Amino acid sequence: MTKARFILLMTGALLALASLLSSCIEDGFTTASTDVLSFDTDTIAFDTVITLQGTATKQMVVYNKSKKQINISSIKVAGQAAKGHFHLNVDGIRGDEFQNVEIRGNDSIYIFIEAKLDEMEQDAPTLLEDYLVFVTNGMTQKVLLSAWGQDVIRIKGDTISNDMRFTADKPYLIYDTMFVAPGVTLTLDEGTTLLFHDKAAMRCAGRMLANGTASQPITFRGDRLDHIVGENSFDMMSGQWGGVIFTPPTMGNVLKHVIMKGSSIGMHCSAYGDTVNCALKLVNCVLTNSSSTCLATATCYVEAIGTEFSDAAEEVTYFAGGKVMASQCTFANYYLFGVPSAPIVNVFDVEYSNGTIGKIKAYFDNCILYGLGDVAEINEGNLANFNVYMRYCLFKSPGNNDAHFINCVWEGDPQFLTVRDDYLFDYRLGNESDAIGKGNPDLCPSEARYDRYGNDRLAKGAVDLGAYVWTYVPDDEEE
Repeated sequence: MTKARFILLMTGALLALASLLSSCIEDGFTTASTDVLSFDTDTIAFDTVITLQGTATKQMVVYNKSKKQINISSIKVAGQAAKGHFHLNVDGIRGDEFQNVEIRGNDSIYIFIEAKLDEMEQDAPTLLEDYLVFVTNGMTQKVLLSAWGQDVIRIKGDTISNDMRFTADKPYLIYDTMFVAPGVTLTLDEGTTLLFHDKAAMRCAGRMLANGTASQPITFRGDRLDHIVGENSFDMMSGQWGGVIFTPPTMGNVLKHVIMKGSSIGMHCSAYGDTVNCALKLVNCVLTNSSSTCLATATCYVEAIGTEFSDAAEEVTYFAGGKVMASQCTFANYYLFGVPSAPIVNVFDVEYSNGTIGKIKAYFDNCILYGLGDVAEINEGNLANFNVYMRYCLFKSPGNNDAHFINCVWEGDPQFLTVRDDYLFDYRLGNESDAIGKGNPDLCPSEARYDRYGNDRLAKGAVDLGAYVWTYVPDDEEE
């Protein structure tokens, strides 16, 4: 075959292939009113949106199911929500209105939507609705846009220099670090919500009185109010914000029914070696999901009553020197984002800069210490030289009672309702729990009589271990 003939044959083959490919792609535009768009959703719903603050991006897919190309004359937000601003990105281009957007036959494009809402001038969340409007071949189609706008009180690196009360009227959004000055009392009413922006924290050298109740707890959490996937709230993510730090000369802090979650450093408390006056008292609280430690204390007197400490990348609690009184508490670690790097509870003496030793004195009464895998419940070491006592506590590990471990349940299983694989973290007791009725009523202080849900620990005579009173769980709700 000559070179010229070969080139001629190849040219013919390429032309035939091009003709075949072009016959498979319909370049003409349909103008039929019956050829309209299809969408993968009829509603773009945002979670609660903090006003004046942008949202995460939602997306939708727009399909052309016709064989021919289709021309969308107009894509825009109707603009019916006076205080709502929904912004678009159509197939990679940002804008508020688009014209003559083309989609090939049997193809699709993506549209991304963000919201930024004006202040609602309301305390409660306010529903805003608008429409994303498409005009194609003279036909109008709409997709509903909805968002709940929430006004907040913004605090940007403020120092609280006088006694102040935070109320439940609307959330407080904290940027940077809010500081409560020495001698100042910050009071939080029941139902108060504190939202912390990325890396924001609270430092208290004065006093905090948090007066939550079973029906209206106080919440400390990050300011991401949306969902990660499906019904999984963003507050399940640790490390979203800083934490709460009680620093000298703080004293007399009392937190009742406080739920704190998603922080980086958890809650810290330190004092000047005062083991007579209580620096921090936690009653029916939940400190959970920290990317380091949920509670760390140093050389201070701390009480924890009916409180849950759960899920941390390191230890769940760290006590260095001082005095610790923990009654009816649950210490649990099912941390979602890795294997914890420390025992669930760490207790130590502490050495001061002058070389003296601050001895710890700690009592854990009617508590549960339990976690996943081989994570130790308490740091290793001989307690003979430490004033640390575990009385009527449940452990996952095998062990024996002695002068420091008194009437404990060894190799027990609390049968928590937690199902980690389903992102359910519920540390109440299952029906077959080894913690049911194993506590000592004499070690249950009056403030621990009712758990966080209002259940009476003494109603059955026997006291259950941990932060929660066992109530019957239907079979279909257990793991």
